[in-house]
Amino acid sequence: MSVQDINEGLHYVTYGLYIVTTANGERKNGLIVNTVFQVTAEPARIAISVNKNSLTHELILKTRVFAAMPLEQETPLPFIGIFGFRTGRSFDKFAKVPFKMGALGCPVVTEHTLSYMEAEVCQTLDVGTHTLFIGQVKDAGVIKPHGTALTYAYYHDVIKGKTPVGATHL
Repeated sequence: MSVQDINEGLHYVTYGLYIVTTANGERKNGLIVNTVFQVTAEPARIAISVNKNSLTHELILKTRVFAAMPLEQETPLPFIGIFGFRTGRSFDKFAKVPFKMGALGCPVVTEHTLSYMEAEVCQTLDVGTHTLFIGQVKDAGVIKPHGTALTYAYYHDVIKGKTPVGATHL
């Protein structure tokens, strides 16, 4: 079994595209991830997978809070690029993006997102290059009712989006 065979097989696992954000004082950051999922309903808990090299990872470790927002299918590639193709270490991702501050102090992006979940980290799991953060949802809401979530397959096949080389440092 080759790495190519494994990667081709993984291509059929379904994913969405999400913005994950956090803030430490005045420093806000966010990035695009494809791994957000509900872990439990009672209490409501979600998990996110974040690359350890990213600024967002660093800030979540410090603050122990994050927000996750599913992107809508109609999200334009330039908007995705703000959170997916640039690093927050040298670029203010929120300079021209509409957002509100959530109950836990995380930026909640209000453009091209369907809903938001703001969570406090209750557990972490080191999975090599990434950390799996499990958070108890403390606040949530719908931003755009009746929208269709952007899937990773739609992003690649229809929008023709690519994963940038520097994505691990965003």
